[in-house]
Amino acid sequence: MKTLSGNSQVNDFQSVKTALASRSYKLLLLLVLLSCYSFSFSPENMFNETFFSKISDKYGEDRTHAFHEWQKLIINNTQRDAYEQLNRVNQFANRNIQFKTDIEHWGKDDYWATPIESLGTGFGDCEDYAIFKYVSLIASGIEESKLRLMYVRALTIDEPHMVLIYSEEPNSIPLVLDNLKSRILPANKRPDLKPIYSFNGQGLWLSKAQGLGNKVKSGSGSKDWTQLMERIEQGQ
Repeated sequence: MKTLSGNSQVNDFQSVKTALASRSYKLLLLLVLLSCYSFSFSPENMFNETFFSKISDKYGEDRTHAFHEWQKLIINNTQRDAYEQLNRVNQFANRNIQFKTDIEHWGKDDYWATPIESLGTGFGDCEDYAIFKYVSLIASGIEESKLRLMYVRALTIDEPHMVLIYSEEPNSIPLVLDNLKSRILPANKRPDLKPIYSFNGQGLWLSKAQGLGNKVKSGSGSKDWTQLMERIEQGQ
C-alpha cells in the first residue's frame, strides 16, 4: 500500500470520489460524521421477547435462530479479549451473511442495510458486512474510536470495496476485517487493498499505509449515515 501526501493525496482522493460516485456509493460519508453523530447500541434492551417475535413475523421463524446466535455472540464477547472479539464477529458475519449486490437484493443501486436487515434476509454486500461487524463490535464493548469503515480499491478485482479496520493505538497498523477473506490480517499484509479513506461516527480520514491517516476537518454532511444509525437504534 502506498502512502499519499500533500496535493497528490487530495487529488487521488478526489478522483476516487468521482469513481465511487459512478458506482452509486454516493459518498455518503464524506461528511458524515463531521456532525459527530454518536452511535450507541444496547443489546440488553434490544434482545427481548418482543424483538424476536418481530423478527419471526418479518423474516420467518427459521431466521430467529441466527438472531439468538448473534445475541450469544455479543454477550459472550464482552468476556473476551479484543482480538478474539474481532475474530468471532468476523467469522459470524462472513458465515451468516451471503454476498448479494444491492440491485439484486433491494432493487436499488445503493442501499445501506442495518445489521438486522442483513441478518434477517441473510444477504448483503461489502458495506453491509462492514456495518454489521462495526455495530456488533461496539455492542461487544470495543471503543468506537478504534473502529473505522474503510473504502479501498480491491486490486485483484479492480473495484471499490469496503472493509472494517481496527487499531488498538492511533499509530498502529490497523487489522482488516473483510468479507473476501476469512483471516484477519494487518493492513501491510493486504497488498491487494489500496486504502482510500476511512470513517466512523467521529470523523472522516484520508488514508495512508502506516497508521490511520489525516483527518478531514470539514464536510457538508449527508443524511445517509445519520439515517442508518437512527434505523439501527429504532431496531430496524
